[in-house]
Amino acid sequence: LMCCFTAFFFFFFFFFFFLGGRFRLETKYTPAGDQPAAIAELVAQAQAGDRDQVLLGVTGSGKTFTMAKVIEETQRPALILAPNKTLAAQLYSEFKSFFPDNAVEYFVSYYDYYQPEAYVPRTDTYIEKDSSINEQIDRMRHSATPCTLR
Repeated sequence: LMCCFTAFFFFFFFFFFFLGGRFRLETKYTPAGDQPAAIAELVAQAQAGDRDQVLLGVTGSGKTFTMAKVIEETQRPALILAPNKTLAAQLYSEFKSFFPDNAVEYFVSYYDYYQPEAYVPRTDTYIEKDSSINEQIDRMRHSATPCTLR
């Protein structure tokens, strides 16, 4: 039961990021440390046609800024996935500040809470499905949906 519950949230709670027009990064930061090499490698791989890439790093190492630089240099829209709503909201906020003149959209499940129906045979217990919906997040989802068709 817990395994299905976790998979449900991972699948539906993601950050949707789509930019239209020319991508111009606005920031006071400059690449430092390993970032210039990572940016160059990610850009080269994207231009070579690699469709899937992974950027690894510890918390606070500048992965979001690195990806923003890659988006600016490649001039390509991006879809960024996050495993939970908290990280998705943080990424949305950061990318929105990096690209204030572009469309940065946020798409997550509109459920604030979701409990799927379940049956526990050992105790002969039926658990009804229960959920609550956040209307503001639902509006953001509807705003993000048309961007997938651009």
